[in-house]
Amino acid sequence: MKQVEIHLKKRDSDTVIRAIKAFEPVDWIQFDIEQADRKMIRVLAHDGRCQILIDAASEALQDCRDWRITMIPVEASLPEPRELEQDEAASDLRVLREELLDDVTKDATLTRDFLILSGLSTIVAAIGLNADGVAAVIGAMVIAPLLGPILGFALGAGLGNMGLLRQSGLTLAAGLGTALLVAFLISFFLPLNTGSEELMARTQVTLDSVALALAAGAAAALSMAQGNSAGLVGVMVAAALLPPGAAFGLFVGAQEWSFAMRSGLLLTLNIICLLVSALAVFRLKNIKPRGWLDQQNATRAFWINLSISAILLVAMMVLIVVLDLGEQVSIGN
Repeated sequence: MKQVEIHLKKRDSDTVIRAIKAFEPVDWIQFDIEQADRKMIRVLAHDGRCQILIDAASEALQDCRDWRITMIPVEASLPEPRELEQDEAASDLRVLREELLDDVTKDATLTRDFLILSGLSTIVAAIGLNADGVAAVIGAMVIAPLLGPILGFALGAGLGNMGLLRQSGLTLAAGLGTALLVAFLISFFLPLNTGSEELMARTQVTLDSVALALAAGAAAALSMAQGNSAGLVGVMVAAALLPPGAAFGLFVGAQEWSFAMRSGLLLTLNIICLLVSALAVFRLKNIKPRGWLDQQNATRAFWINLSISAILLVAMMVLIVVLDLGEQVSIGN
């Protein structure tokens, strides 16, 4: 459940109260506050109905001034409220659109700490890959902050939020650019070890890579949409991005162009897969803007981004098949 507090002028309260009653909340109360001509309405609502309740209150107040809606999670309540029947539940989301947008926006913001963590995780990953150290590679994925911009880009594309889309794209590009640059610089001080299984594994581009990245992106988006901790799935996302990115930088620095092409292909494929699956999950969870016009724009943006991503994904998969066939022919000769 969530507690919704609405601060507004007294003259606007009747409209909001009608909207609240229409959605049968668990409980509600209104009372005057110290500020003159002001009221506060406190509502206790089920998670499944909270988003619709907030949207209705916001719509009722859209032509009013000096109002604010605050959402507070409720850990427990006595007596226990009646559980909603399946046909009564308006949504299975446990996190509000506003909460999700706020969390994703903060994680997708380009900061100095983000760049520092990207660089440090790349140092650990590059050394671990070159030394065939599994533990170091896993440790690098734990500290890599790449989940935020991936989810931010997918959510911005799904909502048609161009500001979030640009900000997330810039943050993702800066993070990956930092990782590639750091790995490239390390290659001048670290002799390339082509005998490392961890390093050479990032040159193996197969259709299994598609499944891994799709699963990682879907798990990350679903965890965020349900309000769960995304720490573990953040490692999954980093697994799809950081090691191939670090390998690409090492191979470019060593002028191993064939290996660099394959690790770069794997990195690009994983980015596309992560975005496609996260975009699809946000859409399936019915995360969309409040207004009808914004919903139409978001639907258009979703299909445009999904179509472009799907075309790129199919092209990448065809390229993988062609490369595999080429390898088989060369081995046969």
